[in-house]
Amino acid sequence: MEQENSFRYLPKINSPKDLKRLAVTELPAVCDELRRDIIKELANNPGHFASSLGTVELTVALHYVFDTPEDRIVWDVGHQAYGHKILTGRRDAFSTNRKFHGLCPFPTPKESAYDTFACGHASNSISAALGMALVALKEGSQRKVVAVIGDGAMSGGLAFEGLNNASEIPNNLLIILNDNNMSIDRPVGGMNDYLMHLHTSGAYNRFRFAVSRKLSDWGLLNESRRRSILRFNNSLKSLLTNQQNIFEGMNIRYFGPANGHDVIELVRVLREIMEMKGPKLLHLHTVKGKGFKPAEEEATIWHAPGKFDKESGLRAAENTKPKVRFQDVFGETLLELCRQNSKIIGVTPAMPTGCSMNILMREMPDRAFDVGIAEGHAVTFSAGMAKEGAIPFCNIYSAFAQRAYDNVIHDAALLDLPVVLCLDRAGLVGEDGPTHHGAFDLAALRPIPNLTIASPYDEHELRRLMYTAQLPGKGTFVIRYPRGSGRLGDEWQCPLEEVQVGTGRKLKDGADLAVLTLGPLGTEAAKAIEEVEQKTGRSIAHYDMRFLKPLDEDLLTEVVQKF
Repeated sequence: MEQENSFRYLPKINSPKDLKRLAVTELPAVCDELRRDIIKELANNPGHFASSLGTVELTVALHYVFDTPEDRIVWDVGHQAYGHKILTGRRDAFSTNRKFHGLCPFPTPKESAYDTFACGHASNSISAALGMALVALKEGSQRKVVAVIGDGAMSGGLAFEGLNNASEIPNNLLIILNDNNMSIDRPVGGMNDYLMHLHTSGAYNRFRFAVSRKLSDWGLLNESRRRSILRFNNSLKSLLTNQQNIFEGMNIRYFGPANGHDVIELVRVLREIMEMKGPKLLHLHTVKGKGFKPAEEEATIWHAPGKFDKESGLRAAENTKPKVRFQDVFGETLLELCRQNSKIIGVTPAMPTGCSMNILMREMPDRAFDVGIAEGHAVTFSAGMAKEGAIPFCNIYSAFAQRAYDNVIHDAALLDLPVVLCLDRAGLVGEDGPTHHGAFDLAALRPIPNLTIASPYDEHELRRLMYTAQLPGKGTFVIRYPRGSGRLGDEWQCPLEEVQVGTGRKLKDGADLAVLTLGPLGTEAAKAIEEVEQKTGRSIAHYDMRFLKPLDEDLLTEVVQKF
């Protein structure tokens, strides 16, 4: 176990003010300690691992250069922000991260003034930060606002909506794109590196500002001309480098790409561009899992690896036989159905491993699509395929599916298209906290016309419902199931049989009371029923509703007449 006295700097950093007292040449050592501290903590208290290792230098540089929390840092994809939590007064409490009554797993303003916005879901940083930047500008405040987006979040539609608006309204927003090879390819060539240094150098920008002031004094630099000059500058850069990017096309001043693991250079660049007027984007290349070799080599596995040995890199899960989870049954059953039905196609928004659609991708890569962090697109993309005769199984985490609510209504249900929505992580999900709880899907989806909504009691029922959903004439079909394993474990396989839509089943007869359940919670109810009967001698019936919509009216009639 790494001893506290092995750290020279971290024990003395209780806030970014303490960090600012250090010389810039000491920052690499701070980064080394911060990275080791994250590794030490997460080896025993599991959490999101690789993403935060990749942002260590950026985190240190941001808090060193900007006056937080007065200056606003808006994180996107909050699992990048463990280093941020440690540097902002929460190091002593970090062992409680993701625990009941402990630190929240993602930044939240309810926990700290340094957490400027909620960021459990991806792609909202630019929009939120733009709102903050606009208010600062209107108030005449010198407050700086920075949006840190990355880890694939730029693929979300909301990010592009924010970019589009940032290019049109007055603001001084700085967007930092943490590109860890999940979103934008790495440019190459010496000219690119030269322009990076040129466009962030003090001499270049002093010259640029001087010219801008002169043009303004002469009355020649209104907003229209400023945009024209920026477009000319971007065109010249594109001509010289034979490269062009979407940001400059939107008149957002672009810097990069830079090495996101050179903290001293990051400090220099941030200091040079922080005072620049107008929207700007700094593009950084980072390595997910930086500083821990197993995580660098297999970033997906080490995104949230569970407990592990920080010396050997051996994960605790590798020492025991893994339990069969609902998601595994989904993945195996989807592959089985695809082999039977050539019309079935798998769709997931950036969660192929998390929902086990990687099983289908591995065996039939042309039958499964990862569309990126774009839940609304995933549903409408599925609806488009369904309109042309395909049967898409669109798997989205329940909490993330909230973002596709309009798409479910407008593009799938109202057209009564055969889209099968599989909502993984339904219900409470424990350590990931309130932003990830799939607690709203039943209430939210129930009023939507043409939907069938079902929840399986166990793994066998999940397989049967999946089989039923792809049969002709079933329309838009929702199947929701929880995180983790069910009651059957290794006995999950069973024949694929149709379930009559809108029918429940009586699991146990009784004379005194009736318990009605929906979904896997029924297995816990069954245990409770047995215990109560043993203690009280009462006779309790148990009904598994299976469908929230349509409800089994015959079963309900039986219940209300008897009980």
